[in-house]
Amino acid sequence: MSPSPDEPLRPGDLVDFTVGEAAHGGWCVARPEPGHGQVIFVRHALPGERVRAVITQRTSKLARADAVEIVEAAAARVPPPCPHARPGGCGGCDWQHASLPAQRALKAAVVSQQLRRIAGIEREVTVEPVPGDDDGLGWRTRVRLAVRPDGTAGLHKHRSHEVIEIGDCPIAHPLVGAADLASRKWPGARWVEVSTAPASGDRAVIVSAAGGSGRPPRGRAGQAWGRGRHGSAVPAPGGYLRQHAAGRDWRVSAAAFWQVHPGAADTLCAAVLDALRPRPGDVVLDLYCGAGLFAGLLAEAVGPAGSVIGMEQDRQAVRDARHNLRAAPWARVHCGDAGELLARQRPSGATLAVLDPPRTGASKPVIDLLCGPGRESGGAAAGLRRIAYVSCDPATLARDLGLFRERGWDLKDLRAFDAFPMTHHVECLATLERPAAG
Repeated sequence: MSPSPDEPLRPGDLVDFTVGEAAHGGWCVARPEPGHGQVIFVRHALPGERVRAVITQRTSKLARADAVEIVEAAAARVPPPCPHARPGGCGGCDWQHASLPAQRALKAAVVSQQLRRIAGIEREVTVEPVPGDDDGLGWRTRVRLAVRPDGTAGLHKHRSHEVIEIGDCPIAHPLVGAADLASRKWPGARWVEVSTAPASGDRAVIVSAAGGSGRPPRGRAGQAWGRGRHGSAVPAPGGYLRQHAAGRDWRVSAAAFWQVHPGAADTLCAAVLDALRPRPGDVVLDLYCGAGLFAGLLAEAVGPAGSVIGMEQDRQAVRDARHNLRAAPWARVHCGDAGELLARQRPSGATLAVLDPPRTGASKPVIDLLCGPGRESGGAAAGLRRIAYVSCDPATLARDLGLFRERGWDLKDLRAFDAFPMTHHVECLATLERPAAG
């Protein structure tokens, strides 16, 4: 039964309400009826549905809940393809109960919402499917499983440290499933991660020792294993995978960043080229350049008359990038924090820039160094005419776009891609331009 309006909501309470708009993070927003006044963020529901939900958490400002009964279902509701995508189940997927078109509409609404609320930008957004994605399943090429003290591997329950045995994950790529991590025991491990390269068939498994850091350790505990010519498990040479994108192969360390959707790297390469429109002789900054995907693409476009300056603080990724860019000596990669490198090098000749920061976004010091702290300041790269900003988090993207706008830059275009089907995550590409003088 629902508590009376005079009673505060408590974990375990059942509440009936009509669901409101989607919110960032895979939630929908609602208020209980007849009106407790406290906002409820509910999972496993869709906008417009009438649901019965159980309160799972309460703070001074909000409550969280799981929809445990759908009284009136939305037309977009579908049966989740995974039995663990349910209240009390795995926290990996947020929108399995919605059709793919509905998922993309929800993500588009959230991106527009974050732009409006955080940056004051009014913009309609369309989330584009990534080529090769027909049903939203079998796409995830990298999966990390947590390991229980008894050696059992699985995925975390939503907002919990509890590890759930999941068996075969429907969104995992077949190469990930073939590694068969969940059915094996991993005594003494904290987590186990498998990374795959669909084009080459390469696969690597990294095991973290219990009590270790959050990064894959070196040595025995962090040994990378790949798939031999005949399918046997052998150490991957150097721990590298052969990824393929933009018409060529790339060496990527098993623990280094690479887009997890098989079609995402090609899609983003084409979108970045379209956004920046590089010309021979341009000088390009590639901040957070990873294994050098965009740097290599842009080096071809600007040619020997131009240059590409990459910056990346992950040492493994820097080694990969330098290897991948060895045929283009006019492309250089520096190892270190982007803000510190910008402050030290002051790349005043740059004409274009691409940023692909982690989920936390680009820092304010980086944006200040690129653009200057105000409209009258030229910044470290005063000659920049266009910036492509790649982001996997709408909230930090909106925050940073607001900073760019304060410094006189205009948002010319924004594209969004469904690179993470069944989850709330979405990949965005913002194109920024400096208005012409006068």
